Formats: sequence, C-alpha cells, structure tokens
Amino acid sequence: MKTNKYRMLQLLGSVIIHAFLMVAAITCLFPLFWMFRSSLMSLDTIFTDKSIIPAVINFNNYVTAWIEGGFGIYLWNSILYTVVVVTGIVIISSLAAFAFSRLEFPGKNFFFIMFLAAMMIPLPGGFVPLYVLMTKLGLANTRIGYILCMINVGLSMSIILLKTFFDKMPTDLEDAARIDGCSKLRIWWHVGLPLTKPAIVVIIIFNSLNVWNEYILAQLLLNENSLMPLQTGLMKFQGSHSVDYPVLMAGLTIAAVPIIFVFLAMQKHSLKGIITGATVG
Repeated sequence: MKTNKYRMLQLLGSVIIHAFLMVAAITCLFPLFWMFRSSLMSLDTIFTDKSIIPAVINFNNYVTAWIEGGFGIYLWNSILYTVVVVTGIVIISSLAAFAFSRLEFPGKNFFFIMFLAAMMIPLPGGFVPLYVLMTKLGLANTRIGYILCMINVGLSMSIILLKTFFDKMPTDLEDAARIDGCSKLRIWWHVGLPLTKPAIVVIIIFNSLNVWNEYILAQLLLNENSLMPLQTGLMKFQGSHSVDYPVLMAGLTIAAVPIIFVFLAMQKHSLKGIITGATVG
C-alpha cells in the first residue's frame, strides 16, 4: 500500500515538473513562432488575421529583405566572422590551456591569473581600449581588426574551461605518446584535443552566439556596409523599414535561423560539456 502511494506521488511530481517545463518551453518558443508567422503575412493582414497559420502566405517579404536590405552581404560577413573567430579561439585557447596545464614556464601562474582577472571586466568595458588599439595599429574598419578583437573577447572563458579538462588528462597517455616520439604539439593535437571534445563544443556554441549577436563592437570598428555583420545591418534595415513589420520580421528570421540550427545541432554535446566541466576537479 505504501509502495503504491509512493509511486502515485512520484508520478504526480513528474507530471507537475513536465507540465511546468512544457509551459516554459512554449513561452520561450512562442515569440520565435510569432516572428516567423508574421514574416509570411502582408502589412494589411498582420494585425487582422488571428489564425495560427496565415490565410495567405507571402514569401515576397524574404525577397524584399534579402535584396533591398542587402542581407546577402551581411549574412556572408557574419558567417565569415563566426567561422574564423571561433576557429581562432579554439586553436589559441586550446594551445594556451595545454601550456598552462601541462608545461612549466616562468610567469605561468601570473599569466593565468591575468586571464581570470579579465573575466571580471564587463565586455563593453573593454571595447574602448580595443578601438583605440585597432585605430593606432591601422586595423579599424577592417575585417582582420574586427576578427582579432572578437578572438580576444572569447579567449579568457575558453582557456579556463579547457584547462580544467587538460588538468584531468591522464599522465599515462602523455607518457605513452612521448615514448612513441610525439612532440608537445603532437600530444596536444592527438591526445589532448580529442579528450576535450565536450568542452570544445561548448566553446564553439558560446562563441558562435557571441560573434553572431555582437553589435556594439561592430558598430564601433566597422563603418562600411560591405564589412558589417548581420546585426549591424539588421539595425540599419530596421531603421528604413520600421513600419513594414512583415518585411522586418523576415529580416529577423533570416538573422535567427542559422544560429538556431547551430545550437540545435550541438545542444546534446553542449550539455555534456557543461556537466563534465562542472564536475571536473
């Protein structure tokens, strides 16, 4: 009797938790659904058609956003910046984290503390020094200048996360690789990186979101339309189509869809990396 009562309470608790999670998920997803739905409507029907699926579907909004808004070049710039910056962050942070974890060199603890201290500074607080530095180096309003700044923004968190994984790398694997003739770089590439795959996935997702959604730094450094990423281009597009809501929603959908697919493709690995990183040490 007590067993059945315990099972009923357990089932009731499970139902309540799942119901709460479903409500939370619907609350989060509804704005995205409303955005996509509105992008398929016309300006005349967006405030009058109350149906879940629009009676008349209009894909011309996407054509207008793509051609008139110049979303092609903005989307290409965002993809280029995201791929190059994330690749740079993964390579540089993994090398630095491997050095902090497995090597001994003068100033090791000091430099690592500097990376920890950098995380205490709000990101916008570092944008002005970066702008001044890029201006003095002649890299303002250039792709390479923006890429270097974005790599710098994502390094601290990535190095600290990867170092926790390298710290737990078995010394036996490193010794076996060294006996087989592997150099430090080959140990990093063939032994270290495969073991840190969950952390690398987390770094890819977090930094992809940061680069894709960055607006303030891009607004500071980039002045030419041909160099602007999607978010700055979207703000300019919004200014010229502030009352054309369906076209504006089409532009927002174009900006949101790629990064949503990246997150969905890696969410399982991301959760594993976060859990593993939290339990390491």
